[in-house]
Amino acid sequence: MIQYHILETGFFYADGGAMFGAIPKRAWKRKIIADEENRCLMSMNCLLVQIDDRILLFDTGIGSKDLKKLSYYNFQKVKDIRTFIEEINIKPEDITDVILSHLHFDHCGGCTYRDNSGNLQIAFPNAKHYVGAKQWQNFLNPNDLERDSFRKEDILPIEEKGLLHLIEEDIELLPGVEIKLYDGHTYNQLAAYININNNEWLIFPSDVIPTRAHLSDEWISAYDIEPLKSLESKRKIKEWAKDKKHKYIFYHSS
Repeated sequence: MIQYHILETGFFYADGGAMFGAIPKRAWKRKIIADEENRCLMSMNCLLVQIDDRILLFDTGIGSKDLKKLSYYNFQKVKDIRTFIEEINIKPEDITDVILSHLHFDHCGGCTYRDNSGNLQIAFPNAKHYVGAKQWQNFLNPNDLERDSFRKEDILPIEEKGLLHLIEEDIELLPGVEIKLYDGHTYNQLAAYININNNEWLIFPSDVIPTRAHLSDEWISAYDIEPLKSLESKRKIKEWAKDKKHKYIFYHSS
């Protein structure tokens, strides 16, 4: 039996013009609210899936550490994902798999935390952590557009403990859970497809399709490093889904 939970780990503000790129405000303001500074409130929705003896976590949110260094984003109602899962009677040690769509801090910050002494600890010490192979290389040697989106403290402790597993091609992680690689927003982003009931699927596209508004083909964020590949990736996801009963879990919107 498959059970799943959407974990709303907090919010932050992003510039509307950056989120929607070439799309004029008169179009995108019909689909998303902006404040007087043109900022849109973005959610950080992670996904937890229980399949038999496996407990899978898709992205980990910003986490609780060093948020003052990221004050520009004005994070709101941040909830450490470890606290979240304990509220549904799951221990952090019970998580078997952490699938990280990519390594921008708002998606993987919850992989580590600081203890009372300020030391870094791994949030899910028994879990395999999956990352796209080219994404990992990009993290180690970031391009100028993404450099400020990566934090070594989020993921290097995972690699040092031998818990990091790199994905070089599309895989079936376990029966009914498919992980596919996409470029555009960044290199080798992972999107997940989870079969929850015969032909009924959950799709976790992460920043390939960050919000419901971005379902439209040409609505591509200015944060994406390769917009044409973003367009191709988005179309591939929608083509895969069109003949299946499905539900999108959008990372940055409800």
